[in-house]
Amino acid sequence: MRQRQHVAIAEDKDRIENPNLSEEEKKRKPSYDLFSSSTKTLMVCLTVRMANSLLVQTYFNPDEHWQALEVAHNIAFGYGHLTWEWKKGIRSYLHPMVFASLYKVLALCHLDTPWFMSKAPRLLQSMFCAVGDLYLYKLSNVLFDDHVAQWALFSQLVNWFMFFCFTRTLSNSLETVLTLVGIYYWPCMRVSSNKAPLFSRKWGVAIAALACAIRPTSAIIWMYVGLLELFLAHDRLKFIFLEVAPIGVLVLALMCLVDRLMYGSWILVPLNFLKFNFLSSGGDYYGTHKWHWYFTQGFPVMLFTFLPFSIAGMVLSKQWKPSGLIAWVLGLYSVLGHKEFRFVLPVLPIALMFSGYSIAAMKTADSSNSKRKGSSNSHVKCPSKVRLAIFFLLSTNIPMALYMSLFHQRGTEDVMNYLSKEASNNKVKSILFLMPCHATPYYSALHHDLPMRFLDCSPSEEKGTLDESDRFMMDPASFASEFAINWSLPSHIVMFDSEERSLREFLVSHSFKEIRRFFHAHLKVDRDLQASVVVYAFTGQ
Repeated sequence: MRQRQHVAIAEDKDRIENPNLSEEEKKRKPSYDLFSSSTKTLMVCLTVRMANSLLVQTYFNPDEHWQALEVAHNIAFGYGHLTWEWKKGIRSYLHPMVFASLYKVLALCHLDTPWFMSKAPRLLQSMFCAVGDLYLYKLSNVLFDDHVAQWALFSQLVNWFMFFCFTRTLSNSLETVLTLVGIYYWPCMRVSSNKAPLFSRKWGVAIAALACAIRPTSAIIWMYVGLLELFLAHDRLKFIFLEVAPIGVLVLALMCLVDRLMYGSWILVPLNFLKFNFLSSGGDYYGTHKWHWYFTQGFPVMLFTFLPFSIAGMVLSKQWKPSGLIAWVLGLYSVLGHKEFRFVLPVLPIALMFSGYSIAAMKTADSSNSKRKGSSNSHVKCPSKVRLAIFFLLSTNIPMALYMSLFHQRGTEDVMNYLSKEASNNKVKSILFLMPCHATPYYSALHHDLPMRFLDCSPSEEKGTLDESDRFMMDPASFASEFAINWSLPSHIVMFDSEERSLREFLVSHSFKEIRRFFHAHLKVDRDLQASVVVYAFTGQ
């Protein structure tokens, strides 16, 4: 009964707003019952994102495992490798604690099996992502209308990079969710800040503070939003002293308490993070790009075929505040030498929102043209611009999303799933990874407390000093021979096929035999083609 009332109200509203619509046009007008409430929209997003998380079966960035799940596994089960960042105190435990709680629940329910250990974290992240999708819809609705909001959500769900990266357990993914939720609550980001509820800004400040606690570089985003609010607000003193200061101190205190509990001493993570990444350019150790990389390569690749639609949407909508946020973030991140796609992930949904605006504008133009021609069948003879645009976006983004999520660089995930099952059957005693550091997941995927060794790549205080990983890649055979002098003989060795050729003689001489080979990639990334991951087992006595 209630649903019929909603439909009747919607029809009455349509008649009032569009009195000139013919009966034919009313029949053709799509029904938006699927998005008639926040709950329904959230359910749609949750369904898509959970399926999305299960389809992501490839390796993208080491931080997904080594700075989140590996740390969480260490907290929950007492073993797991902590990288050098955790020894220097430049990471907060807030983000890993989310997944540590999940691991604890799985253990209590006796569900810490290989399948659940590999799938559950991304499924949990997919729930956060669905909330982010919902708030992109709500933000688009506030800035424009529900028609634009639906196309913005379409763009968000279809974009290949969001599909490929959003449900991964990177801190950037949670930062993106918090950015979407937070921006919705900041009055300054709306068309008219007076229309925002009175409590809205406090929520926005709290979420911004939490985002900065989880990922300090998020301050780049909130600096723009905060300065904009300070410029537009009439109650500046209240904003600074009764909202930003107390909420900021409260979140900072929470972060410090969590880190005090985990580190065992008082430590200010944002300060250490700032010193390493900004004052000493420590991030440059992992590679640098040209200053224009985000503008000419990084962000265009992420937007992919949505790029022209996003640019058109920015121009047509004349919404300079969110457009300015994108330019601000790309500009400031361009100053840093070390650049990665995931760093600017939080503003990708904002760009996709403008793509939604562009598509909605095309649809409106198509409807107007059809009405002027007076032919109700004109759309049958010739596909509309919107239909062509949708076909173009789907046919380019879906194959890309599926290929990157199901095939490209999947070998390093598959090999750990295999070793986990073998370890459950007591067939694995110890593992050596003769490959670039952090190329595979680790204890969080194996979930067995066995001796494992990978090649270290911690930054050296002395410039020009090569780490183990670099020395191995320069001359695999010589490094392996030298390494074997003092090693504890492993039961299994894992490597890429690109280094296998150099190590074959070494492996045979030490009684190792190939037992499994996993497809990894068709295309090379930043090194020689790593087509497969190979597992060798010790066959001697």
